Amino acid sequence: MSINRISLYHLETLLWIDRLGTFSAAAERLNTTQPAVSARMRELEQRLGSKLFRRDGRSMSLTAAGRKLVRDCDPLLRDMQLALLGSGGFAEASGVVRIGAGEIAAASCLPPFVAKLKAEMPNVGLEIEIDLTANLIQQLLTGRTDLAFAAGPIAHPALKTSPIGAVALVWLASPVVAATFGGGGGGGGGGGDAVPVPVWSLASHSPIHGRMRDAIQASRIAPKSLNLCNNARMMIDIAKADGGVGIFPEPMVRDDVERGLLVELADMPTLAPVEFHVAMRVADTEPVLMRIFEEAARLRLTTRSDFDADQ
Repeated sequence: MSINRISLYHLETLLWIDRLGTFSAAAERLNTTQPAVSARMRELEQRLGSKLFRRDGRSMSLTAAGRKLVRDCDPLLRDMQLALLGSGGFAEASGVVRIGAGEIAAASCLPPFVAKLKAEMPNVGLEIEIDLTANLIQQLLTGRTDLAFAAGPIAHPALKTSPIGAVALVWLASPVVAATFGGGGGGGGGGGDAVPVPVWSLASHSPIHGRMRDAIQASRIAPKSLNLCNNARMMIDIAKADGGVGIFPEPMVRDDVERGLLVELADMPTLAPVEFHVAMRVADTEPVLMRIFEEAARLRLTTRSDFDADQ
């Protein structure tokens, strides 16, 4: 065994392969190539004098020796990272953290959170990607994202989550369109003929779409008027241009309501708020990432009562 020729990058690479499941995912996380990862693992096996991986066709899994090495080295590397951070604190932390967020969560809490994070960890690079919740969870599980802010609930044994509050949903339209509901945002929930006004909802894989579909069943809006869009900001702009009615996340429309560009439609079916969670992989034990998760878990999205108090 040539233990003096084993480097930290050999062990770090092994741990990321175990966490993410594949050489390619580990290569992406470590900002290198799959051939480089394969070469590191060949070197590690040669220098330890034991097989760490069991190859079966195109698939690969850790041997008993590989699993033991991961189990023994994971806490050692974590303690080393903590020791290094202890000399300079998180202000000296470096590396890249990839954060995924849904459009609603990004508009509701991400900007101040990121600003605070950069103030505490100026040398940590952030890569932020806005995507749909289903995609965010998949990216988190495959290691393409380290932390995700997503509509919940989120239930997966490989992930740990923390609730960060809920966002209220409101029926809104421009003053012109709202007038067709009884003027100034009134009317809408009573009887009578269906109102032929375009209705906008996020696409079918969004949590808002199901709420919209159910609410339309209880309203006097013609179901055939439903239109879909995968971008909430675009739907808000359409509504402001007299393009129809929509159910919108409250934090994203607060300024437009205060300026009178959009008005709330009274007597429309009540909508349950959308709950949000922050999530990370259970296997991730890097001190920097765990600290960021702890900070994110302290976030609290504004509620409907907070909004009403400002009116």
